[in-house]
Amino acid sequence: MLSHEKVWAAIDALAARHSLSVSGLARKAGLDSTAFNKSKRCSVDGRPRWPSTESLAKVIDATGATLDDFLRLVKGSEATPDQYGLPPATVPLLGFAQAGAGGFFDDAGFPAGEGWEHVELPGSHREGSYALQVQGDSMLPLYRDGDTLIVEPGAAVRRGDRVVVKSASGEVMAKVLLRRTQTQIELLSLNVDHPNRVFAPNEVEWMARIVWASQ
Repeated sequence: MLSHEKVWAAIDALAARHSLSVSGLARKAGLDSTAFNKSKRCSVDGRPRWPSTESLAKVIDATGATLDDFLRLVKGSEATPDQYGLPPATVPLLGFAQAGAGGFFDDAGFPAGEGWEHVELPGSHREGSYALQVQGDSMLPLYRDGDTLIVEPGAAVRRGDRVVVKSASGEVMAKVLLRRTQTQIELLSLNVDHPNRVFAPNEVEWMARIVWASQ
């Protein structure tokens, strides 16, 4: 059963899952940064105030979650697929070094070919999602060696999103999208010791959004 407290707790949990404050989650969804503040959850006379269906739809889309994911959070953040009689969700897993070798992705950045291992996820995923295992320290402090990133090629990519990019030369990297125009793609490095990158559109094979990380 839905309740005011559980719905707001699910929004808090969704923000935490993506290493965001509730203000950061609201901004990511294109909402006013105060939309999910604690002070907005009750009216001045103390009556509970519910988030709108439009705002819920926007945060679900912005985080790459599904409605099922959100409902699991409403029912309890510790809920797992087997509690709903479903098999554990799995996605293909590959290392960044392997990903750059070729033969594992189609032209749109979806997993293809042979040689993939599989890993279980804590929730559901969209078809075509896959996992990349971080190797080395080039993505510190955000991602550490051994962390697993869940990548969703079909998700919309917006400015400020964390993305995995494969260049035409075969380099695979995790960055933050700063700007994308008809003439160039600007990427912010997660590690300050590594330079930002700028590519012409024809220098990028594909770019996909990171929707979850095992941190």
